Amino acid sequence: MNRTARHGSTLVVLALLFLLPVVVLVLVSLAPGWRFPDVWPAAFSLRGVDFFIRHHEKILMALASSFGFSLLTVAATLFMCLLPAAVFARHRFPGKTLLEGLLLTPALVPPMTFAMGLHFIFIKVSLADTIPGVVLILAMFSYPYMFRALVAGFQTMGEDYRICARNLGASPADILFRVEFPLLVPSIIAGGSVVFLVAFSEYFLVFLIGGGSVPSFTGTLFPLLSSSNRSLAAILTLIFLFLPVLLFVVMDISLMRAYRRKGMMSA
Repeated sequence: MNRTARHGSTLVVLALLFLLPVVVLVLVSLAPGWRFPDVWPAAFSLRGVDFFIRHHEKILMALASSFGFSLLTVAATLFMCLLPAAVFARHRFPGKTLLEGLLLTPALVPPMTFAMGLHFIFIKVSLADTIPGVVLILAMFSYPYMFRALVAGFQTMGEDYRICARNLGASPADILFRVEFPLLVPSIIAGGSVVFLVAFSEYFLVFLIGGGSVPSFTGTLFPLLSSSNRSLAAILTLIFLFLPVLLFVVMDISLMRAYRRKGMMSA
């Protein structure tokens, strides 16, 4: 079997692994009474679809809230990590490895351990039960993913562009935002994608810090997963699956078009 055939087989297997659960979710959304050992649903029903239509405003509000604070989390982590990542990528100093390990700690410890102590602090500073509090706790939990992506981006970029711009008289702010920032876009997209997925799918941190005052899509979905309304749970799971995929497809197309307009990619 040649390399092309192996690659084709791999893509087919990956497509099946992705599509088969989606097909099952579609069937469950239309056949809430489907149970083992039935190979095929005995009867179909639109009760779940009808329930979704009747309560779509509340569900879409929770979806918009999750989408909004997830994007804000991406922006917050980018703001937190941009300058530290440049320092870690370009400089050597005593204790660098230890400090970098400490900065990556939030990605290694369980969210419950990480958040319980912070919850008490957030109550004291009036950040509990607020969207800024939710964004801050999610950013503190997920910034290591953005940090590592930016460090890799700065290391790949090197220092030639910065030195050239500085020799031409550019200020440090101009070098960062007009020279280096556009070159960091792939790294920002890579880190931001992970941060968005972590924030969008997080349930415990949003519930703990939001206190039920900040609506979230996972807060609507998770109780349904253990309820008898399997049809609605399947519908919301499909939305939960396809919204990030749609966002990444739109982002990829927009990025490709922007690069082509700037002449950085061939048509």
